[in-house]
Amino acid sequence: MQTEQLLATLHAHTAYDDDEENHRNKIIAFIERKPQQWWKRATLEGHITASAWVLNAPRTHALLLHHAKLNCWVQPGGHVDDSDTSVSAGAMREAIEETGLTTLHLDSESLFDVDIHSIPERKSEPAHLHYDLRYLIISRDTSVTISNESLGARWIPLNELTQPSIERSISRMAEKSLRTDTP
Repeated sequence: MQTEQLLATLHAHTAYDDDEENHRNKIIAFIERKPQQWWKRATLEGHITASAWVLNAPRTHALLLHHAKLNCWVQPGGHVDDSDTSVSAGAMREAIEETGLTTLHLDSESLFDVDIHSIPERKSEPAHLHYDLRYLIISRDTSVTISNESLGARWIPLNELTQPSIERSISRMAEKSLRTDTP
């Protein structure tokens, strides 16, 4: 994996708020501590994950999936594979695998958002952190075919995702999307 390039991308990313800035700094420190292992699932502390903030072409709705194992609504995403050429490539692969959408377009190689969240212990996997790097992906199609990792899919208006009842990392991305309303 391209550690130096990823660190440069993280250093260039402008955080939206203090929470995201805190996440960005912790992710940079994590990668610097684990320069050869930051994407490996075997790294017990946690690992970098790749997410896709998928918007429809008019950029009015975001796609959320009902995650089967975590029982919550989240953006498509998952683990970075050794075969992924970059974290953004991992985000695109995950988006295609989890949604069946084939008309996806990576808006930019720049990060859209960063977040850190805890993953609970499951079977043989201890509790750990996902250092989540999120990329903006646009879809010209809205016909989703979910994978077995999800229980459902919904295109949700961005303004509904900015409500105080919405998980903050999701509402932050919706706020950014509404702020950046030019295609």
